[in-house]
Amino acid sequence: MTDFAFACTGVRADPYAAGPTLVFRLRITTAADKRVHALALRCQIRIEPARRSYGTGEAAALHDLFGERARWGTTLQPLQFAQVSVMVPSFTGETETDIVVPCTYDMDIAAGRYLSALEDGEAPLLMLFSGTAFTGAGGFQVEPVPWDREAPFRMPAEVWREMVEQHFPGCGWLRLPRDTMAELLAYRSRHALASWEATVRALLDAALTAEPPPPDPAWAGAVLPRAAERTAP
Repeated sequence: MTDFAFACTGVRADPYAAGPTLVFRLRITTAADKRVHALALRCQIRIEPARRSYGTGEAAALHDLFGERARWGTTLQPLQFAQVSVMVPSFTGETETDIVVPCTYDMDIAAGRYLSALEDGEAPLLMLFSGTAFTGAGGFQVEPVPWDREAPFRMPAEVWREMVEQHFPGCGWLRLPRDTMAELLAYRSRHALASWEATVRALLDAALTAEPPPPDPAWAGAVLPRAAERTAP
């Protein structure tokens, strides 16, 4: 069986892609005289959040994903980032190829929320490989790429920010159900608001105005025990 080795040598944001896209540069090596006619490669990329430290602001932004910092010993589990396929053309000994990874800026996706929370430093990634190799000097031999092939890579957080800024300069977006969008549109029309930003701002201002004042410490303590009561199913 061919002894494949993989290493990620860099990553860049694709400025010409129709949507947010990262391009990873992958180096593939075998024995110096080993001929590979083609390589049908599958690559799973996951984020390993336990492999870096986080500042106070990052910890606050990651609270929804991992909870309080005191629980991170058990909650910092790997996150699925992408799964892509690539066909590598013929080579002998060593070659390099691009792995094109379409990305999402959807904040409902855990990987997107994690990467957007990073203020600086690097995102610890692990690339896991499998696939089929067509090898042989005088003819074709078909063999699998071993399932234990992997390559760690630390992606600079600024590359993710650059990619997002190319496609969503200075803004973000939310995915909402159709009926919620219809209600927002009706609200915007009733109040003659000029943009979606103005619509959301008006709703936030209204919610802030409607918030009740903080409880009086003199009676707040008497309410707390009731919050621990079991509710009926």
